[in-house]
Amino acid sequence: MPLKSSRLFCRKGKANGYRKRRHSFHCFNTLHMISYIFDGSFYGLLTCIFESYERKHKQVKLCMEETFAAEMFGDAITVYTNKEKALRVWKGLNEKTDATHRQDFYTGWYADDIRAWQLMFDYALYIFDNVAGIDKNYGNDLVLGLSRIAKKVSRERHRMKAFIRFQKGANRLYHAVVNPDYNVLPLVAEHFQRRYADQPWVLYDERRHYGLYYDLKQVQEVIFEDAEANAIAVPEDVVLDDCESLYATLWKDYFNNTNVKERKNMKLHIQHVPKRYWRYLTEKQ
Repeated sequence: MPLKSSRLFCRKGKANGYRKRRHSFHCFNTLHMISYIFDGSFYGLLTCIFESYERKHKQVKLCMEETFAAEMFGDAITVYTNKEKALRVWKGLNEKTDATHRQDFYTGWYADDIRAWQLMFDYALYIFDNVAGIDKNYGNDLVLGLSRIAKKVSRERHRMKAFIRFQKGANRLYHAVVNPDYNVLPLVAEHFQRRYADQPWVLYDERRHYGLYYDLKQVQEVIFEDAEANAIAVPEDVVLDDCESLYATLWKDYFNNTNVKERKNMKLHIQHVPKRYWRYLTEKQ
């Protein structure tokens, strides 16, 4: 499993344990829904899967600590990320799924959405409760749903690779600001490290308030202070290198002069380059 982000391991909170919250109401249905509160990490999700089998809970609703709202009927358990338990679950998934569907499961976590994580949780239970090879049953809503989520995340990753434009600052640091639908920065880090191996750069996700910084040796995940984040997130406030505006003008001129007006097809163009990505493109400014 290519672990590409510290966010995979554990988010804020304690580790290696759990805490159960009991409410004053009791539901006599043994299959009532139980809430698992976890940290939103990949290992945390795998730990939830482990706990569900250890505790024999089949009706589980995943929740994030900051968004959890106690329900009138039902219990809630805070599940703390446990790497050992998580790796046991991952090993089991390796044994019961092929490489393609295993990659879909891993990619699905980067959807960064509790609904996607719930589907992944239910999918894992479906896989473990059935014979090997069931991961190819696209007639099942869970299998099909996970495949669709993985494709959406992969499509966003591909577009980030194609549409991100770095600008050179006066401090010789190249920077770019993005706002992807999914948490794809860890999935594009290796690509940009290879492509821009000879220049330092920072790539900032303004929606999730973190970034990647390459110092010519390695890529690191960084969290910015508010002032720093604001300076990066507002391109017009960044002091650019003297040559940057010249390069931008040359690129715009090239783009406009090579465009054949008679063959202009805006509908097709938007299909391949959706408008929400235009803010990243120098030629669209």
